[in-house]
Amino acid sequence: MRSSHTGSPRVRAGLAWAAALPLVAGALALGAPAADAAGHDGGRHALLGTKPLWATKQADQGATADSADVTARVYLAGRDAKGLAAYARAVSDPHSAAYGKYLSAAQTRARFGATRDQIAKVTDWLTKSGLKVTGSTNRYLTVTGDAAAAEQAFATDLHNYRKGGHTYHAPSTTASAPATLADAVLTVTGLDNAPKLAKHHSGELPPPEGVFRNSGPFSSYYGSRTNKKLPSAYGSKAPYAVKGYTGQQLRAAYGAKKWTGKGVTVAITDAFASPTISKDAATYAARNGDAAYRRGQLSQVLPNKYTHIDECGAAGWYGEETLDVEAVHAVAPASDVVYVGAASCMDDDLIDSLGKIVDGHLADIVSNSWGDIEANETPDVAAAYDQLFQQGAVQGIGFYFSSGDNGDEVANTGTKQVDTPANSAWVTAVGGTSLAVGKHDTYQWETGWGTQKALLSKDGNSWAGFPGAFNGGAGGGVSKTVPQPFYQRGVVPDSLSNSLLKGRMRTVPDISAVADPNTGFLVGQTQTLPGGKLGYDEYRIGGTSLAAPVIAGVQALAQQARHGVAIGFANPGIYQRYGTSAYHDVTDHPLGAGRDLAVVRVDYVNGTDSSKGTTTSLRSLGKDSSLHAVVGYDDVTGVGSPSAGYVSSYRP
Repeated sequence: MRSSHTGSPRVRAGLAWAAALPLVAGALALGAPAADAAGHDGGRHALLGTKPLWATKQADQGATADSADVTARVYLAGRDAKGLAAYARAVSDPHSAAYGKYLSAAQTRARFGATRDQIAKVTDWLTKSGLKVTGSTNRYLTVTGDAAAAEQAFATDLHNYRKGGHTYHAPSTTASAPATLADAVLTVTGLDNAPKLAKHHSGELPPPEGVFRNSGPFSSYYGSRTNKKLPSAYGSKAPYAVKGYTGQQLRAAYGAKKWTGKGVTVAITDAFASPTISKDAATYAARNGDAAYRRGQLSQVLPNKYTHIDECGAAGWYGEETLDVEAVHAVAPASDVVYVGAASCMDDDLIDSLGKIVDGHLADIVSNSWGDIEANETPDVAAAYDQLFQQGAVQGIGFYFSSGDNGDEVANTGTKQVDTPANSAWVTAVGGTSLAVGKHDTYQWETGWGTQKALLSKDGNSWAGFPGAFNGGAGGGVSKTVPQPFYQRGVVPDSLSNSLLKGRMRTVPDISAVADPNTGFLVGQTQTLPGGKLGYDEYRIGGTSLAAPVIAGVQALAQQARHGVAIGFANPGIYQRYGTSAYHDVTDHPLGAGRDLAVVRVDYVNGTDSSKGTTTSLRSLGKDSSLHAVVGYDDVTGVGSPSAGYVSSYRP
């Protein structure tokens, strides 16, 4: 996912969190005064989660050289960390007297931000330890120095550890700060240098730098075209996959009606930035019936330079930005869209992008289509993210994160787990569905997104290995680290949320929308065409990378419906509407028990044209690993997807 420190790529190492963040009441894990390892002075404030679980005795290769370079961030707790969490809850809870009483960015800094005295004391501690403060914001200090200075500052020893065939340094014990700074230091990130990369959640494989095209035949709407000569599946002939839904179909499916998102701004964060986004977005809108962009309606906030271009696969993020921008505009065509690009796919850079949105209050709704597995998260990084999410909440800013594209993650990692930051108690986790929009843009049904793939046999008479292997699905499940937040109580079944040792835990997702790439969205992007020239082309895509901006667009419509009053952190309101006509209650068998569904896809072998031939496959719907979309809340679709009554439910 991202990096917990500036200079290392995020394939997110670290294993599980060292301790659960106490987010039931909203408090950050600030640690507590504790004794140190032998050889260091006592009276310290433990910074939980700074020793990664992979730093074991068995992997220990000995002490890190004193001269080894270390770059870290020391995050500041601010004036009142517990008060920030408490107010973030109160201002977001419809049952609270403080509901909707948001603060401005300046008021938030004045009430909860770090004081000059705190910054000065933290700076003095770090510099006296031999570290150099190379940068500072109202949120953190960046420090550099050698390992010896880092050990002195944080009262721990750095050792080298073997991990995944490589050697990385990390603290051998939990890092700490002086007890006198317990109210000033939130956490430190970057004391380990294991690589950690953010991944975007565009279904299946992201489009390559070269042009990617879907082969026909297609359905123009769900079920419009079926080849009777192909083998049956589940007792009937499966229709061809749609070419890709467009804005008109998505707006009809999710009850947009007259609402357009006018007066609302949606921010999008990803890494890097597509050099052709403005032209592509305008071309796509003109070709597919969306409203033309007004002057200044789409804007970008970009860093001065990019880093880790190769490690992060920068070009792959161009398609992510394109999908997010075009999906938001398709659903909420009058909303302003501001893209805030990160300098890389590392934690520090993505946190900086989110920080720009909060500090400048650039938008009330923030769509984020990236994430990583929870096993790669650590409490130090989680605390830095949650502080931002809470600051956003008190200002009326809501963050929406895609829940992931690998179902329960067992096929991907061998371990059942959820994705992060979607696991945070302070964000809205967006799950995924397979969507059927019929003739005249009529909503037919949805299933939970979960695909099994079987190829057409060589003789064309059967689907080989039917129903086939798991081929992707909406992320979901129960967190191993985050306790159940207050808004999920009484809605999420204990059978889903209970952990044997920890009790009720955070369950993902919260809400859902179309994500299945087999019932996906048509997107338009400049790509490298055969022959090497650049040109605009369109293709169908999905993933919870689609679901997140679709929900962000729907939330823009809902905010317009409440006369522009910010929704803010949406989860308490989302769960308050549970069980009402605001949602489609999505199940894996919308046509009845035992009635399974599938679509047929024809794909170019080379992803571009028919020169290498095509393959025909059956894609079964509603089969998401061990996860199931059932009546009521479930770990594939959450409370469901927005229905025709969702947007209007926000009217005063």
